[in-house]
Amino acid sequence: MTKWRKSSHSGGVNDEACVELARLGHSVGVRDSRDPDGPHLDLSSQAFGGLLARIRRGDLDL
Repeated sequence: MTKWRKSSHSGGVNDEACVELARLGHSVGVRDSRDPDGPHLDLSSQAFGGLLARIRRGDLDL
């Protein structure tokens, strides 16, 4: 069974950015915690690390 972990930055019921992560063998799964039965992204560890680096730098801020 896959163990999903909710981001510590996800807030309450009205939070628009609810994210959960799971280790999926050699990749990382990312899903919307408000839709646990919905689809998820399956990223390689390298791609996930690159995404985190871009988020931390603010490259994806709107």
